[in-house]
Amino acid sequence: MSSALYALGRWAYGARGLVLALWLIVLAVLFTGAALLGVGTDNTYRIPGTESQEALDALARTFPQVSGSSAQLVAVAPEGGDVTDADFEAAVEGAATELAAIPQVSSATSPYSSATSANISADDSAVLVPIQLSVGTTSVLPSTADALQAEGAALEAALPDGSQVAVGGQLFSQSSTGISVTELIGIAIAFVVLLVTFASFAAAGLPLITALLGAGASLAIVFIGTGFLTITSTTPLLALMLGLAVGIDYALFIISRHQDQLKQGHDPAESAARAVATAGSAVVFAAITVIIALLGLAVAGIPFLTTMGVAAALAVAIAVLISLTLTPALLGFAGWRVVAKRYRPARAPRGAKRADAPADATSGLAPVDGTDAGAVPDADDDGDDDGELAPEPVAHSRFFLGWVRTATRWPIVTIVVIVAALGLAALPAMHLRLALPDAGSLEEGTPGRVAYDLIDEHFGPGYNGPLIVTGSVIQSTDPVGLMDDLGTEIAGVPGVASVALSTPNEGGDTGIVQVIPEGGPDSEATKDLVGELRSMHDHFEEEYGVDLSVTSYTAAGIDISDRLAGALLPFGLLVVGLSLVLLAMVFRSIVVPVTAALGYALSVAAAFGLTTLVFVDGFLADALNVADVGTVISFMPIIVMGVLFGLAMDYEVFLVSRMREDFVHHGDPHAAVERGFLSSSRVVTAAAIIMFAVFAAFIPEGDASIQPIAFGLAVGVAIDAFVVRMTLIPAVLAVFGRRSWWIPASLDRVLPHFDIEGEGLAREFELAEWPEPGDRLVIAAEGVQIDAVPELAGGFGAMVGGGEVLDVTGGSDAARRAVLLALGGRLPVTGGRLKVAGLVLPARASAVRSRSAYVRLDHARDPAAAVVDAIASGASVIMLDGVDGVVDAPARAAIRHVLTDAALTARRSGEREPTVVLAHGGEAAVAEFVPPGLVAHSLRLGAPAATAAPMPPHAHAEVV
Repeated sequence: MSSALYALGRWAYGARGLVLALWLIVLAVLFTGAALLGVGTDNTYRIPGTESQEALDALARTFPQVSGSSAQLVAVAPEGGDVTDADFEAAVEGAATELAAIPQVSSATSPYSSATSANISADDSAVLVPIQLSVGTTSVLPSTADALQAEGAALEAALPDGSQVAVGGQLFSQSSTGISVTELIGIAIAFVVLLVTFASFAAAGLPLITALLGAGASLAIVFIGTGFLTITSTTPLLALMLGLAVGIDYALFIISRHQDQLKQGHDPAESAARAVATAGSAVVFAAITVIIALLGLAVAGIPFLTTMGVAAALAVAIAVLISLTLTPALLGFAGWRVVAKRYRPARAPRGAKRADAPADATSGLAPVDGTDAGAVPDADDDGDDDGELAPEPVAHSRFFLGWVRTATRWPIVTIVVIVAALGLAALPAMHLRLALPDAGSLEEGTPGRVAYDLIDEHFGPGYNGPLIVTGSVIQSTDPVGLMDDLGTEIAGVPGVASVALSTPNEGGDTGIVQVIPEGGPDSEATKDLVGELRSMHDHFEEEYGVDLSVTSYTAAGIDISDRLAGALLPFGLLVVGLSLVLLAMVFRSIVVPVTAALGYALSVAAAFGLTTLVFVDGFLADALNVADVGTVISFMPIIVMGVLFGLAMDYEVFLVSRMREDFVHHGDPHAAVERGFLSSSRVVTAAAIIMFAVFAAFIPEGDASIQPIAFGLAVGVAIDAFVVRMTLIPAVLAVFGRRSWWIPASLDRVLPHFDIEGEGLAREFELAEWPEPGDRLVIAAEGVQIDAVPELAGGFGAMVGGGEVLDVTGGSDAARRAVLLALGGRLPVTGGRLKVAGLVLPARASAVRSRSAYVRLDHARDPAAAVVDAIASGASVIMLDGVDGVVDAPARAAIRHVLTDAALTARRSGEREPTVVLAHGGEAAVAEFVPPGLVAHSLRLGAPAATAAPMPPHAHAEVV
C-alpha cells in the first residue's frame, strides 16, 4: 500500500492543477445535483419486523383514515373562563369545520361531538381538536401545514382575550436542523490549534480547506439521497461532524510528516510523496476502521440507522480520498512556505530542489532528552509575507516527556487510578434512558412545543403520546359492540388514563382503540403499559376472538429503542473483535490489541455515563443549553460506539506504531515507549483537541437529536485520547516490557501484514541502487530467508536476467516449492534482499504476483497447455514446479517448443524474453524443457547458504 500511495502522492503533487480542477468540478456537479434532486430530510422512523410497524402497515390498507399523519389543536380558555361557554364552543366548532376543509385533512373531530368527550379537560379549561390527515408526514404539503397554523391563529383571534391556541402533534414534532454560527467556532478553534502545531499560516490553512471541501461533498451526496431514500435530519449533521473532524485530522497527520521531512532537507515533491506513503498508510488504516464500524450499524436491522451509518462512512471515505489526493496537490502550491525560511534552500526560488538529508525520513523520532528536533527556529526579520510565526517553544517536548515519564514511573498505580476513575464516570450509565425525540424536545416557543406543553398541562402527558390497539374484527357479527367491550376492558388496565376512541372502520373488518396513557410518550410508565397490553394478547384473542396489536408513533419509538438496546451487545462484540484482529495485524502483538480493546470499552462506558449525567439527570444541562432532559435519543449509544471505535483506533495506531518502530530498531522497550510517545504526542494532541472542538461546537445550538451524540463523541474523544491512549496505554506497555511485542509464531504466520508506517517503502528506497544501476536482472536474490521452511534458514541467492533460466534442484519438494512461491510474491520472505522484475519483496508482493505465473506441471492434465496459458498472461517470470512429474518425452518436447516460440516472439518484437524458473528433484535435464542456447543458472538447495551458479551451455544449437 505504501508504494501505491507514494506513487499517488508524487502524481498529485506534480499534477496539482489538474487535481484541484477535478475536485472543483466534482463539487460543482454534486452541489448541482443536491439542488435539483434533494427534497429534504424526513424523521419518519420505520423498523420492519416489529409489531408496531406491521400494525401501521396493516392500518394503511384497512383503515387509511387513521394511518396518515396527525395533528392536534388545543384551545385554552382565559383564566376563570370555561370552554363550555356558548361563544367559545361556537368558535371551536367553526374552527373544526374549517380545519376539516383544508386539503389533505381527512377529519377534524369537534370536542363537543359527545357529552362525555375525552377531548375536554376535566376542569373545562381547555379543549382538544384531533386532526387526521390523509397522507403521511413526508407527503404533507407545506401549504397544508401553513393552513393548519393559520386556522389556529384565526381561532385565537376569535376567542375571548387571554385565550391560547396552538397547533401541534405528530406533524409538527420535527425540527428543521441547520448549521449555526456556533459550529464555526469549532472550526476557528481547529485553526488556532493547527497554527500552534505547524507554526505556519500556510500549513494551518490546508487541513481546513480539504476538510471543508470534503464535508461539502459528503453533504451534497446526502441531500441528493433524500430524493430517493428516507434520510433523517440527524444524518447530514452526523456526516458533517465526522467529515470535518476526520478531514482535518487526516490532513494534519500528512502535513505534519511532510513538514518534518522538509526540515530534514527533503525536496518538497519527494517529501509530499513520502508523507502520503507513510502517514497516508496510517490514515487509510484508521479510515478503514471507522468505515467498517459505521457500516456495522447495519447489524441493528433498522433501515434509517443503516442509512445513517452509510452516509457517515461515505463522509469518512471522501475525507481520506481528499487527504490523499488534494492535500499533496495543495502542498505543491505551497512549496516551501509550510516551513520557516530557515529550513528553505539558500538563495533558491520557492519549490527549488534540495538534496535529501541523510536522516531517515520515515522515522522522525524525537530525542528523549526533551529537545525538539523539529521545532521552528526564531522567525526571521526578512519582512516577507510567507506566513511565518514566532519561534515555536521547545517546552512542549519537555511537557510531553514529563507526561509519559509520570505515567510510566509507577505504572501499576497509573493503571489502577485510571480504571477506577473511568469506572466511576461510567456508573450513571446504569440508568441511561433511550427514546425517540418528540415535540417535547423542540425549542420553547415553537408551535409544536407550545401545543405539547399546553396539552401536558391541561390534559395530562398521555395525550401527547396516544397508543392504538388494533386488530381484525371481520369475523364478528357485531363489530361496534365488540369494540365497545374492548374499549371498556382496556380502559380498566392499570396505566390507562382513558380510552378516547373505540370503533371499527366503515367496512367493519378492522377496529381501533385509541388509548391515552397516564405517562408521557418517553416515560417508563408508557413503556410498561405497552408491555402490559401486549402481554394480554392471548387473553383478548381467547375472550373476543381478536388478534390485537399495539402501535402508534409512541409504540414505534419504544420498539426502536428496544431494538437498538438489544443491538448494543452484538455491535460491541463486533467492533471489539474487529479491533483485536486489526491491531494484531498491524502491531504483531497480543498485549497491544487486547489493551486497546479494553481501553476502548472504558472510554465508551465513561462517555455513556457522563452523557447520562447531563441529558438524563440534568447536571450542567442549562450551561450546555440542553434542549431536552430525561431521555437520550435511541441511536446515540450505537452511533457513539461506532464512531469512537474508529477514532480510538486512530490514536492507537499513530501513538503505538511509533513505539513499535523504535523497539524494532533499538530493542529497548522502555525507551521505545518514551521515544515513540514524544514523536507522535504533539500531533495526536492537536488531532484530539480538534476533534473535541468540532464535536463540542454542535452541542449548544444543536437539537435534541444531535446534542447527546455530539456530547458523547466530544467527551469520548477527550477521554480516549488523553486518558486512555496517552496515559493508560504507555503504563500498560511499561508493565509488560518486551512481552508487549510478542505474538505466537503460528498466529503471526496466519495474520496478514498491514504496513502502516511505510516500512516497505523505506526498504524500496534502501534497495533502489541494488543491484548495480543498469543491470537488467529479473531476479536478484541475496541471503533470502523463509521462516516457514527450516531448510531455507541459511538463505539462498540468485542473479538471473531476462530470458535466462533458473534451475532449482535439491532439498525437499516443500523447499523447492517455497523458493518458487517466494520469487512469485506468493510466500513472504523474512530476511535477505530480493527483487523480482525490479520490485522489492515482500513490499511489492501483489505487483510481483501480477508479473509472474506459477504452474504445477505434475498436477496439470495438459502441461504444455498450462504453460501456454502462463505465457499468455503476459508474465515476465514463468515458474514451472514439479518438472519431475512430466515423464512423457513428447510432453517435455511440447513444453520446450512452447517456451521456444515465446522467446522467438519476444525477440522479434523487441520485448524482453520471459525468465523461466524450474523446480525438480534433480532427475530432469534443463535442456529437455527450455530453449537451447539460453543462459542457465543452477540453484541447488541443501547447502547452508545456497547460491545459484552458471550452468554449462546447452548442447543444442542456438535458436535463430
